[in-house]
Parts: sequence; structure tokens; C-alpha cells
Amino acid sequence: MLRDQPLAKSHCKNRIIRKVNPLDQLLRLGLSHSLPEMTDLAIELEATENSEDANNFLPGSSHTKSKGNGIDAVQTSMVSPDIELGVNHNDIWLLFNEAQQNILYLNKQRLMAMEKLNKIQKEKELLLSRIKQLESEKMSGTLDGTTTVPKEKTKPKGDKPVIFGELLLRIDSMVLSGAISHGEASDLRSMVMEDKAMLADAFHDLHKNDGELLVCLRRFYDQSRRTGLHIVQICTELEPVASVGSLATYVTGLSRALQRKGNTVEVILPKYAILNLEQVHGFRKAEAEFHSYFSGQWHPNRIWTGIVHGIAVTFIEPIHLAAFFSREGIYGYSDDLERFTYFSRAALDYIVKSKKKPDIFHIHGWQTSVIGPLFWDFFVNQGLETTRLLLTCHGFDSQCVERPEKLALCGLDPPQLHRSDRLQDNSGNHLVNLLKGGVVYSNKVAIVSSLHSKDAVIESMSYGLETTLAIHREKVLVIPYGFDDTKWDPSKDNFLPVNYSSEDPKGKATCRTALRQRLRFVDQTSAAMVGCIYTEVSEIDVENLKAVVCLALGKGAQFIFLGSSTTPEVEAALESLRKELKDQNVRFINKYNEALSHLVIAGSDILLCASFHDPKLHLPLKAIKYGTIPVAVNPNESRLVRHAEGQEFGSTKSSRILSMFANVSLSQALDDMKYDGIGWSKKIKDAMSEDLSWDSECCDMYMDAYMSMKNL
Repeated sequence: MLRDQPLAKSHCKNRIIRKVNPLDQLLRLGLSHSLPEMTDLAIELEATENSEDANNFLPGSSHTKSKGNGIDAVQTSMVSPDIELGVNHNDIWLLFNEAQQNILYLNKQRLMAMEKLNKIQKEKELLLSRIKQLESEKMSGTLDGTTTVPKEKTKPKGDKPVIFGELLLRIDSMVLSGAISHGEASDLRSMVMEDKAMLADAFHDLHKNDGELLVCLRRFYDQSRRTGLHIVQICTELEPVASVGSLATYVTGLSRALQRKGNTVEVILPKYAILNLEQVHGFRKAEAEFHSYFSGQWHPNRIWTGIVHGIAVTFIEPIHLAAFFSREGIYGYSDDLERFTYFSRAALDYIVKSKKKPDIFHIHGWQTSVIGPLFWDFFVNQGLETTRLLLTCHGFDSQCVERPEKLALCGLDPPQLHRSDRLQDNSGNHLVNLLKGGVVYSNKVAIVSSLHSKDAVIESMSYGLETTLAIHREKVLVIPYGFDDTKWDPSKDNFLPVNYSSEDPKGKATCRTALRQRLRFVDQTSAAMVGCIYTEVSEIDVENLKAVVCLALGKGAQFIFLGSSTTPEVEAALESLRKELKDQNVRFINKYNEALSHLVIAGSDILLCASFHDPKLHLPLKAIKYGTIPVAVNPNESRLVRHAEGQEFGSTKSSRILSMFANVSLSQALDDMKYDGIGWSKKIKDAMSEDLSWDSECCDMYMDAYMSMKNL
């Protein structure tokens, strides 16, 4: 809109009223007018200019009335003859073109902003609509868990746009919560857009929490891109969430290796009160609950989900029986059978409720062995006809022997199972043995050992289950444990001053020098460096250790002891050891340090180990990887030495490598270093070159077992 322009004062002696430049009008008004209006305005101003030129701008008062944009503009001017009032015609169009370009740019920016605002508004409306829908469903009881067994919500098929839109929104939610990376989110979004026909049937029910939906999306993605297996590990420990012994590191290490090989792995755990949630991403409670059977009733449970090291984890929390897992510890209670039987049954009820159809149930120890009879008696015909069962035994010293009637707590039939070929204990015929039940009812049984053969385990290490294991010998496997080579690899270890490998081992000497300097040893380059790392030294015979160390000190060795013990008796024994071994070549670091532990293993020539069977710390395997010879100092290892040539050691790669050092004492190792340097170096290089990580032999043997079960 054109408006009357303000009058300006001249610097002339006499007051002169000057006409405002018409270009000012054009530039001031440009931002509020469209381009066609601006063009008309420019033409009109040009016409006015020509008209004024024709009248020569005679001095005196003149009143010019012009119409522009439909608005009258009255301008009064009194012009002195010596003031130039003309406006150059070319300047008008030059400035007009510049104004036009600015207007185009600003309009473009305005349109882009409006598009973004409209998109955000639509997404907001969609989310609000979804929230109202969920609230409506909840009010109508579709998500209510008050019935004995919650009814399954069935979503009508065919509403494809809603399904695809909701899947995309849920994927966005997973990214925001940190459950998945941007790269994985991009892959999943592409899958949703490309496989609409199949997704409409596979995801017609979206009443799952993000963790469950992510598992389903990953499984669908894997099935559409590759031929991996869907494996569900049902267990009681997972590192670092709930860790007591070797089970936690085993489940985490194996699960990550299996996923790196293209499989989908889930873990189901009890929701303990003492969970370490620092490394659980996207930890959240599901809105819906489910019921499980126990002691004649159906009990409600909450579901919590999260991602640990890329593994989807489901935590089951009993509501009415919350005391089962709201304790300060994981094991060691008088009602452990009831606690873990409840969890095992709840895990199966949850899987059926969530419509999962895994290829493999992988259970661990006696705590989840009851899943064996439960699966075949109740659940195999509930959509799990193609699922198979594998039990891993991490030791036979704990088997859970109880009265038969306790089996009825989870719905089993005690008289049917209290038989010699089923769960009846081999020693106490009036009792049942849960671990035996797991062996009998599983398709495969894996025994964890990096040392022993199947014969050695069955004949002398099965604590009364010899007969059962012999009957089921064909399905028994001995599988080694591994270690995490993403953290423990001298070629890329960030804790080391210099990296090295079996192909280029020169850096190990630098690490040895760095260790001596850090510990302030006298620099004796010819002396052997001996390390000893421990967290729980109750298995070490301290008196034997004294004798071994004193003998080695006489041969010029230097020692570093790293670690501490929470056991008062053992700590007192170690204090005695420290007092008796006051030597310039012995150092004690009374607190475990992760960074120093890497340097100790890399800088030592020999590593003293409590045992070669070390499924928790994996010290012998780590020592070999770092070119350090492991030596066992526990007298209990002597039986391994006696049978080393009698096939007590297994045929696995880990067993073969460890057997190279099983009959080597510390004194002999020091002599070999001194008098057979070439042979020593070759043995180290050969051992270093072997891959003993989770991804190698351990994972491969499990994959072979899984595939053989699928073909049954």
C-alpha cells in the first residue's frame, strides 16, 4: 500500500520542501507486495518521472496527484531551481531488479519454513491421534491385565498406511532412546518402504514395546537379507548387568559373537533389584503386562526392556511375588528352586504371549533346566513346533536336588517325571535332580571346558551324573570358552605403549621395559618378568606359591602381583606372603587396575595362573594372545599334567594350545627361556597366531550344534 511520505527539511537557508525519491517508495514497500504489484508500481513511477520531466519541475508550489496500486498519493513540493530533482531512468530498473531478487530469495525461505512447519504439525497430529487411540483402547480394556490371562489384542489387517506409518514412528522413537544407531534405523526404514506386502502380515499387531518390536524388526530384516538363526538365551546372569561368576561373561561374549555372525540373539533375565543399568540403553517398562502360572495361580508380571552391547534384553519382574528378586544377591537363598522355577515358567509364558517363534532356546545351568520338561510337556505345541533346546552346563558341582512335589509349582506332573530315565536323582532315589532333567530333555548338551575331553568329563567330573551323560553321550559336546579380543589384542590395545603381534613381536620388549620402569625395578634386561593377576585367590595355595616364587627369585626372575581378595583368611595369607617376600625383585599392587593388568600381561614373559580352567578371567587365553607363557601354580593342576599324554585333554584348538604348557612348571619355563631361546620363541609365536576369541572355535561349535538341531 502506498502512503503519504514524510517531508524532509533542506539545509538551504530558506525552508524548501523536497519530494521524496520514488525509489524509496519502491524499496520500502517491496517486501509487502507481490512481484506483479511491484512491477506495476515501478512502471507507474517511471511514468510519473517522465511526466515531471516534461513539466521541467517549474519552481513554486505544485500539487501532483498520482494513482498507484489503487491508492491516491498526494505530494507537495517546493523546489529550488539549483537542486536536481530528476531521477535516472536506468537506476530505477537496476534497483528494482535487485529488490526483485531479494524478494524471490525471501519468499523461497518463507515457503521452506512453511513446509517444515506443516510437516511438524502433521507429525504432531499423528502422534496425538495415536495417543488418543491408545488411551481409548486402554479405557476399553484392550491393554488391561486384570484378567487371569490377558486377551490378545488383534488388529485388523489391511490398514497398511497406518501400519507403515506407525512402524516408521516407532523406529524414530528407538533412535531417540538410543536403542539403535542411525545406520540401523536407515536400514529398517528402507525395509519398511520396500517390503510393504510382507510387513502388512508380519506386523499387523504393533502392541509391543520398543524392545520387542526391535527384536521383531531385526528378525524380519535378517530373514529378508540373510539366513541367520533366532536364538533366545534364558539365563540368570549377563555381564555387566547381573554378574556373579563365569556365566555372565559367557552369555555376553557368546551372544555378541553369534550376532556378529548374522544371527539374532535375545536374552531373558529376571529383573533383580541389584541390576547394574549403566550400560543398558533404552531401558524402559512396557505398558502391557502378562501372566504366568505358578503354585496353582496365574500371576501378573511386568516387562522391562533394554539393549546391552547390541543385544536385546528382556527383564521379567513378578508383581505379586516381587520378593523373589528384590534381594541383595542373586543366589544362595533357601527358596532358590522356587525363584528360578517361577522365572523359567514365566519366560516361556512370555514367549508364547509375545508370539515369538525362535529357532533355539539356549538355557544355562540348573536354574533354567526345568524349561526342558516344561517345553516338551506344555509349550512345544503353542507355536514352537520348530524350536529346539540346547543346555549349557558350566559345571556339575551345583545340580539342585529337591523333593519331587516341588515340580508341581510350575505345573509339571511329579509322578510322571520322578523316574530314573527322567528327573529322578541318580544317588537319592526319593529326590529329583533339575540339572539331570535339563540333560535328558535337551536336544543338545554343551559342557564348558577349554581343557578336557568328553571322556574325561563324563568319567570323572560329572558329580554323580556319569550314567545320565553316558546314556545321552551322542548329544553331549565339550565346547571351550573364549575371550573378548576387541579389548584384549596386543596389536590394537590402547593401554600399551607399543602395539605388537605374532608377525611383528618387537613391541613386547618395549612393554616389558615400560612395566619395569613403572614398577621401579632395577633394569635387568636379561631377567625374566613373571606376572600374577588375581581377583579371588582362594583357589591359590599360598604356601605352594611361596616355594615357587622363592625358587624363581634364585634364578633372577622379577615378580609383579596385582589384585586383592575380599576373603579375610586369604587376605591374611597374602599379607604373610608380602612380608616373607620382601625382595627388590618383587612388587605387590593391592588393588586391581584394568590398565595395569594389560601392561602386566603384555610386559611379562610368564603369567602365573591359579588354574588353566579359568572361564571367568580367561587369563591363560589372554596370556597366550599376548605372547606370555601361562603357568599353573595350583597343585590341583598336577592331575592334568599326569594325564596330558593320556588324552584327558580334548581335541579342540583351545585344548591343544593349552596342553602345550600344561606340564611346564615355573622353574622349567625359566630354564627354557634361558637355554632354548629359539624353541621358546617359536612356541610363543605359534600360540599367539591362533584365534581363541569368542568369534572363533566357541561360536563355530555352537553354530554347528544349532544347525544340527534344526535338521532333526
